Amino acid sequence: MVERNKRTWHEKLQEALWAYRTSHRTPTQATPYSLVFGGEAVLPLEVQIPSLRVAIQESLTKEESAKIRMVKLESLDERRLYAQQNLEIYQQRMANAFNKRVRLRSFKKGDLVLMVRRPIVISRRTKGKLEPKWDGPHVIEKVYSNGAYLLITMDGERIIPPTNARFLKRYFP
Repeated sequence: MVERNKRTWHEKLQEALWAYRTSHRTPTQATPYSLVFGGEAVLPLEVQIPSLRVAIQESLTKEESAKIRMVKLESLDERRLYAQQNLEIYQQRMANAFNKRVRLRSFKKGDLVLMVRRPIVISRRTKGKLEPKWDGPHVIEKVYSNGAYLLITMDGERIIPPTNARFLKRYFP
């Protein structure tokens, strides 16, 4: 939206927020606008080119319009609860999909492992994408209960701090 001049982003912020607030969200099955105000927003185009919704709203008296608005506001708590339930279902589905692909890594004392090189330091001697991403082998000296491991090199030097299992993989000599 900003195109060439990146300094004018603040001029487009209102349009971006409007688009976000009136877009249907999959996790809640609703728009953020409807969850705040109890009904869908009237788009500027609907005012310029009258839609059926705007025409019906304009034909109502003030009392009828107020009654309809009160009914919508009274049902707002139910809509929010429904959105919350949908969000929880969506989060559970996403967690299940993620957990299907996760492979638990567990090691025991004495196992040989490789450790991810971190931080990746760029120097004149690096080989770029051909640089090895794993360092080792190392020996697991101590196993902590939270998935961390204390490592030592093959020469007996301790690697500090303890390393999380996600940065390790089994070494097969």
